[in-house]
Amino acid sequence: MARTTSDIVIDAPANQIMDVIADFGAYPDWATGVKAADIVDAGDGRAKQVHFVLDASPIRDEYDLGYTWDGDRSVSWSLAEKGSMLKSMDGAYILEPVDDARTRVTYQLAVDVSIPLLGMLKRKAEKVIIDTALKGLKKQVESL
Repeated sequence: MARTTSDIVIDAPANQIMDVIADFGAYPDWATGVKAADIVDAGDGRAKQVHFVLDASPIRDEYDLGYTWDGDRSVSWSLAEKGSMLKSMDGAYILEPVDDARTRVTYQLAVDVSIPLLGMLKRKAEKVIIDTALKGLKKQVESL
């Protein structure tokens, strides 16, 4: 499955950015369309499984994502419990220090939905999700 990728530079070190990414309870405050993000399996410090309620028109769904963390370098996820619309979702945040105070965050995402979407529309939807998430993450991190 082809992934859509985008990146942004955030004025913060990787550990601060990863703390915001791992704070699922705050997602409804900054992640557009996320109405709830509840940790199902807390793992050993950072969540292993999270239940999401999404209302990002045209996609309204509830699903669980399973997470794999690599320190403050990256986090990847995939669909652990399918929703009614989402058939699959694989994504990752990859953090690379630019210098001591700035980090490049790359977001990769591949989504498959049960409603047939033309490939072009699906890519466009993925791009909107990624760009919105990166801008929201940057704003949230830099406001702390």
